[in-house]
Amino acid sequence: MARKQDRPAVPLDDVSKAIIEQLQQDGRRSYAAIGKVVGLSEAAVRQRVQRLVEGGVMQVVAVTDPLELGFARQAMVGVKVEGPLEPVADALSALDEVDYVVITAGSFDLLVEVVCESDDHLLDLLSHRVRSIEGVVATETFMYLSLRKQTYSWGVR
Repeated sequence: MARKQDRPAVPLDDVSKAIIEQLQQDGRRSYAAIGKVVGLSEAAVRQRVQRLVEGGVMQVVAVTDPLELGFARQAMVGVKVEGPLEPVADALSALDEVDYVVITAGSFDLLVEVVCESDDHLLDLLSHRVRSIEGVVATETFMYLSLRKQTYSWGVR
């Protein structure tokens, strides 16, 4: 989920946080059911969720298993950059195969998660598209062998 710096801040009161927690438990939970828990009408919950989505605080999506959808290869790619990090992060974010980009401190400047149909697809992505981005000086690829845990239910503060 890309964070937009130019979006106005969405206030997160206790009710908004409770709505987020309800959706983290079950993204298909009805607005009426959420309203009963948080003490709002269905319409009020709908409006709050819309503001949270439009404000970039959250998104409600179907989380899938790429292997079940025909994508045989997932990997995390560590990227070392020369020069400004943001343009490289933006260029990587524009690639269809990329689903996660973070600017980091440590051995790598960026971490990029990719989902590909095959080893050949991954090789093409890395060799011809990622490494050709201006500023990319090195990459290291960590192939996923087995997904042991993936969660989005860490709650709110």
